[in-house]
Amino acid sequence: MPYIDIPSRDDYVSIWYITNSKHGNVGSFDPERPTCILLHPLFLDSSWLIRHFDDPRLSQDYNLIAFDQRTCGRSRCRPSQWHDSYVDAADLAMVCQSLLLPPAHVLAFEGISVNAALRLAALWPEQVLSLTLCDVPPPTELQWVFHAYDELLQLWCYAPDLDSFEHAGNEVVTFMTGESDNLDLQDDLIAYWEKYTPPTKRLRIVELVNIMMNRTLLRPEELASIVCPVLIIQGEASPIAPLKYAEKLKQHLINAENGPRLYVVKGAKACLNILPGSASIVNQVFSKFLAQQPRTRSDLLPPTLSIRERSKVALSKLAEFVGIPSIAQRDPRSPLSFSCVKTDVAKSQLENLVFYAKDLQKAYCPLGRDGRPLRKYSERKKEAHWFQGDKHGNSYIGTFACSTDSPYRAS
Repeated sequence: MPYIDIPSRDDYVSIWYITNSKHGNVGSFDPERPTCILLHPLFLDSSWLIRHFDDPRLSQDYNLIAFDQRTCGRSRCRPSQWHDSYVDAADLAMVCQSLLLPPAHVLAFEGISVNAALRLAALWPEQVLSLTLCDVPPPTELQWVFHAYDELLQLWCYAPDLDSFEHAGNEVVTFMTGESDNLDLQDDLIAYWEKYTPPTKRLRIVELVNIMMNRTLLRPEELASIVCPVLIIQGEASPIAPLKYAEKLKQHLINAENGPRLYVVKGAKACLNILPGSASIVNQVFSKFLAQQPRTRSDLLPPTLSIRERSKVALSKLAEFVGIPSIAQRDPRSPLSFSCVKTDVAKSQLENLVFYAKDLQKAYCPLGRDGRPLRKYSERKKEAHWFQGDKHGNSYIGTFACSTDSPYRAS
């Protein structure tokens, strides 16, 4: 389970990955099995794909590999205002080429992963055998979700103590999953965030939210360029990824082989990979979809084009898609060269990063000296006074000054 570095002059990124192979690396992949790339959901990392790695319907018949997105989990990067979903797609493409990965089936969960997977299939089509997209998001963020991100970001990044951070974490659990009384899930998610995205690492969350809030539409010609088989799996009742957007995406994938397919998980709200019932359904549908595809090998062969040469081809294609010829002249060794963030948006995102970087060294850390969470969320004192207020109208949460001049504003 090593790292892959992507060296370049203007960027620093080191991508963590996991596999289901015997020795935890690509070199021990079974060449007789096809390869599947799994992309984790928002605010989490590859460790949360365990329900897919442990399912024999996938693990016994396929080589599985999952990457932590550059601002998530164990991956490391330098904060950048130019980070968008095209950069995430470039990260994936360059890492796959560095590992000599064969063409693979891609399974992507939720907003950022789905957008990265679509861009990967458009710019590096030879690396994608098929696309399976779970919980397709709206093309741009819904207004109520935009405001929810803003409020949750403030609670999360400026939590002054454990109770406040746990409160923010619980709000995010409810927002993400629709579950408000699943203590085991709350314990696991909040413990993960305490370790990987506490207030001391809030720039990672800010950069992640930047991508979500400022994402741009995929152009019809980009979607039309996707020719591999496509399966969309959508929760029937997801408030943040309504079913109608999956149906619209299906209509725009006009050249997908044999037409795109849409499978609706009845009654599912969100986070199809976390809840056991939904994850099992996803595995069933995905494995049946894969069984219908031609069987491929996973021989680790050097590519015909170097990473630099292949990236130049992808940059030229991107320049053609977006109508900006200068993109083709950018440095092909840097994933940031694929950024389509506009100058004014980049300026705003840089201001956000600078804003949240203030007093970062003073931010609260919810971990003990051993690097572990101090307690489980379910072990907290069940006293309502700290948040709800007493007969005099005073409450604990009102005793600290949460920043009100957030740099995010709905457009």
